[in-house]
Amino acid sequence: MALDVIAAGEIYIDLVMSGFDHTPGPGEEAFAREFRREAGGGPVITALGLARLGRSTGIAGAVGAEDGAWLIERLARGGVDVSRVQCVPDEFTATTFVITDASDRTFFTYAGANRKFKAHIEGATHLHWAAPVDCSVFERIRASGMTISLDIGFAGSDPSALRALTLVDLFFPNEIEGQRMTGESDPEAILRAFEQAGARGVVLKLGARGAATLADGRLLHFDPPEVSPVDTTGAGDCFNAGYLHAWLAGKPPEECLRLGNICGALSTRALGGVAGFPTAEEIDCLLK
Repeated sequence: MALDVIAAGEIYIDLVMSGFDHTPGPGEEAFAREFRREAGGGPVITALGLARLGRSTGIAGAVGAEDGAWLIERLARGGVDVSRVQCVPDEFTATTFVITDASDRTFFTYAGANRKFKAHIEGATHLHWAAPVDCSVFERIRASGMTISLDIGFAGSDPSALRALTLVDLFFPNEIEGQRMTGESDPEAILRAFEQAGARGVVLKLGARGAATLADGRLLHFDPPEVSPVDTTGAGDCFNAGYLHAWLAGKPPEECLRLGNICGALSTRALGGVAGFPTAEEIDCLLK
């Protein structure tokens, strides 16, 4: 039986530290009060979120043969099919050191096994691609009948990526990425610039201000629920999971935005990208 979603792209081990009392200078040291090792990267966080929402979900990516077993086990324990994860010999799993507080975070990253990832994707209704664009993959996937969503991240958000947007059904940039790609600063202007470039559907993530999209030419914008954030790592990827879950069920854009906002906002309650993802009961309560 085909999976609902395969999430593909860059996989990381996130080492998240918070609670520093100062920023060290060269040769100095600072100690974190809190630490968490967590599965990270866009496809990982979105896949785990979708699985928690009840979607049959797989992941395609690459890990290091030496240290990837923990990450594979973490994904499998979260209900994600890991049969498409490649183990790369003589390489470590990509790793990000995340220095975070309630307002923002800083990343120090080693790309590791992600540099060897080769996409072999089949057996699902939908592909969620969380990596820089690859038009050859998108063309092959569209020909197979799968729908596609895209989150290219900051590194891939340059104007040359606009050419790929006609090949995907949903595009999930954040505000900074949208500004870089379009040259616009106002959220509505960003969305209309994407529309003029031929994008099929764009959902603009606005951080603490929620998210916005265009529906039949009109702007839709919803604020997220109020939370006391601990760590915003992965909040955009959790938003993607909520939005996609509703979109795949054929829900209107208003409901997709609401569910995306709930999943993104509540994910910030704990360190790491997925520990704070809401339960079904929390989602039902907030939707009501």
